[in-house]
Amino acid sequence: MTTRSPKTIPAALLALLILTGLTAGCHKKKVVLAPDLASSDEALYRLGEQYVKKDTEKALLYLRQVIDSFPKSFYAQRAKLLIADAYFRKGDESNMILAAAEYREFIRTYPYSPSAAYSQYQIAMTFYKKMLKIGRDPSKTIQALAELKKVIADYPASDQAKEAQVKIKECEERLAAHNTDIALSYHSRRAYRAAISRLSEVMSQFPEYSGLARVYFYLGDCYFQIRLYDQAFPYFTKVVSDYSGDKLAKTAARRLADTERLKAAAPKPKAKTN
Repeated sequence: MTTRSPKTIPAALLALLILTGLTAGCHKKKVVLAPDLASSDEALYRLGEQYVKKDTEKALLYLRQVIDSFPKSFYAQRAKLLIADAYFRKGDESNMILAAAEYREFIRTYPYSPSAAYSQYQIAMTFYKKMLKIGRDPSKTIQALAELKKVIADYPASDQAKEAQVKIKECEERLAAHNTDIALSYHSRRAYRAAISRLSEVMSQFPEYSGLARVYFYLGDCYFQIRLYDQAFPYFTKVVSDYSGDKLAKTAARRLADTERLKAAAPKPKAKTN
């Protein structure tokens, strides 16, 4: 019986021998590489790339080996991104956290890489993809907005900056709607001053909000309800003049007439006599 030397083992069999099962005691997979593969960053990367969609765990072993063995290699950069993208593709909460961590580490390690802008954008997307509906916890939307703004601040000339601008408008729209709904719930409970505070924030922080007609109207109505007619007047006027097609414009016009009538009927302060 003859024994084959390692050099005569078929390449397909070598690939199968690369992954071992579990190491004793710690239950972690490890990579045992044939010498020809271990000495090639590109070969390792290509194997990771090959398996990344059909066997992610196996792919991650190859890709991490590229980073560990060839940290300054061009393929180490690509492996780092591929690992982050693999986590991102899974899409669940825990993998999105891992993806964001990998993208952040990529930016720290390769700050001048052409892929740094992409990595920052992907960090934002890990939050953006997990935003909840308007009316529910807005924390993911707030985080997404902050990371998207960082794309524009740090990489203003990148393609990702243009995409980020679109997403920023959506995040701001959602946050403005969320805060407006809270304000209107205060209004319905007659907590008018709390509603005024929220609506004023929306007006100042989100000047492009598509629902500003509602914001102006209910600001006016809050002041109207607490009999501060002079403060109410400009908001009702704004709705009538700038949002004449909105369903609230007619109500605002009636409120303006009521404001004028109530102001005229209000008792005048008595003049002081010596």
